[in-house]
Amino acid sequence: MNHLYYIYDPMCSWCYAFSDTFEKLKEKLDSNIKIEYIPGGLAPHSNEPMPQEMRKKIESIWYEIERVIGTKFNHDFWEKCTPRRSTYLACQATLAAKVQGYEEQMIKAIQNAYYQRALNPSDEDTLVLLADELGLDIEVFKKDLYSEKIIKEFEDKMDFRRKIHLNSFPSLALEHDGQINIISVRFNEPEKILEQIDSLTKRWKSFPSF
Repeated sequence: MNHLYYIYDPMCSWCYAFSDTFEKLKEKLDSNIKIEYIPGGLAPHSNEPMPQEMRKKIESIWYEIERVIGTKFNHDFWEKCTPRRSTYLACQATLAAKVQGYEEQMIKAIQNAYYQRALNPSDEDTLVLLADELGLDIEVFKKDLYSEKIIKEFEDKMDFRRKIHLNSFPSLALEHDGQINIISVRFNEPEKILEQIDSLTKRWKSFPSF
């Protein structure tokens, strides 16, 4: 079994911009490749409001992504919410949802909440709301969100991505025959990513049409 590691943060705007490409890639991957999500931890826990200069910088990144990639953002977030440079809790939420079999759904829900619904995933209330909308057992989710087991798993995943020297989000790595190989992320070009995987696994003779 080959492993495709996806290093991301649910509150990373570039990861959100990559989400459509990644979905198309997943549809074409061979069944012998297992995807493992590695929440990288973009910013540690903080209750401090984001400085104005940082707010302007991050919103400018949103505009850059819209121009370069084509992904659209709801800029109302900056008026409706009090942003914080804090993503660890959102990362833990994806792992807490994973316990109930909803890891991918929670990643998408956090991204949609942040970038389309102008909700703040740095807040526990937002994460609990999303868990409820997904139909999770809320009491179990809230308990798992802060559990030692989830925090340990999150720390282990951060240690893993540091060990393989992937410190930017999104990043991809393929483990094949015991070797970990870095895969170049190509926005809006899933076929280019698939070609890299093929060059390592030699399992496809031709590339499917996207």
